[in-house]
Amino acid sequence: MGSWLYYALLAALCAALATIFAKVGLKDVDSLTATGIRSIIMTAMILLFLMVLMGSGYWRPSGLRGSAWLYIVLSGLAGAASWILYFKALRLGEASKVAFIDRSSVLFVLFLSILLLGEKPAPLKIIGGLMVFVGLVLISLS
Repeated sequence: MGSWLYYALLAALCAALATIFAKVGLKDVDSLTATGIRSIIMTAMILLFLMVLMGSGYWRPSGLRGSAWLYIVLSGLAGAASWILYFKALRLGEASKVAFIDRSSVLFVLFLSILLLGEKPAPLKIIGGLMVFVGLVLISLS
């Protein structure tokens, strides 16, 4: 098992906590204000991490050239749109349903990685994707 799995599981746990905290925090505030505050906090935390990495000599922004900038900017724009829409959905819906549907992004990643990146998924990955889809339908209907 690669170390990526531990990071992915910790990311999933943090995403779950972020959803629960956001749902409680959205009780008396509009979703766009909450998204803005969250973005400021996240930016501050990431800047702190970058400063630590700069001090250690690990951070090397010189590797960002050409199309890397374009795709990172596009990722940032897509991420911002995702957060705005996610917080709006979270404000209006049940946290468990909204989060599950949001996490169905794995299905979009599976499809787009095949279409745009030329990845060839193993049969088990396709079966797993179908199971996620069935789970999505079942939770959406409940």
